[in-house]
Amino acid sequence: MDWGITNRLARIIRPETGRTVMLAVDHGYFLGPIHRLERPAETILPLLPHADALMLTRGVLRACIPPEVDKPMVLRVSGGVSVVGPALSDEGLTVAMEDAVRLNASAVAISIFVGTDHERQSLLGLTDLVDTGNAIGMPVLAVTAVGKELAKRDARYLSLSCRIAAELGAHFVKTYYCEGFEKVTSSCPVPCVIAGGPKLETEMDAFRMTRDALEQGAVGVDMGRNIWQHDHALAMIQAVRAIVHAKATIAEAKDIFDGIAGRGRATKARARKR
Repeated sequence: MDWGITNRLARIIRPETGRTVMLAVDHGYFLGPIHRLERPAETILPLLPHADALMLTRGVLRACIPPEVDKPMVLRVSGGVSVVGPALSDEGLTVAMEDAVRLNASAVAISIFVGTDHERQSLLGLTDLVDTGNAIGMPVLAVTAVGKELAKRDARYLSLSCRIAAELGAHFVKTYYCEGFEKVTSSCPVPCVIAGGPKLETEMDAFRMTRDALEQGAVGVDMGRNIWQHDHALAMIQAVRAIVHAKATIAEAKDIFDGIAGRGRATKARARKR
């Protein structure tokens, strides 16, 4: 790969560990003001020091992220549909590469919808974006989206989607964790990060998913709702970070979570007494 692409990727996937903790906050591009992301800056900024990169839209980047922030930004550049529309898969490119460069993005992200009526347009959109990215040194993250069809999250489908994304030139891939996940990573020649997916029942479920994905070949997470929709979001992101970068066990992550969450509860209790 060209030096510029390699350099930008090295900002996202830390060379010292070969792993990354990306914080996904791009949900509003099709969900609008989702719970606990109604005021993006209030949610994002406290978590930002503990993330390796942010995945977000250009609107939130411009409106909510101070320009002095020194974190790599992975810019969502596909969209054009909403959760109330007829088909989440009917996406197109919504951001010109020139604007991604103007915003100093470290990578751009596009969803692909393999097996849907809009498969061809999303895959050709990926190839167009890769061509443009290669010309200027911008990495492309392909997101193996499933829309509302969560039943598609199995190893056979996800390995197909990830491999196609890599074959078409994606520099790294975001996908779901599933049973038999090693089949997905072992057949994908570019790095895979896992999506957090819908909110899990407990923090332990998120810790276990993170650990299992890493053990089966993922290079990190791009987690959103399982961090910032949690009552103790700061504790969540630091515990997940310990699993990713320090190879903490689930028990160790739980201890980290409990310690930080406990301090947060104590601080709130003192504030109520004043």
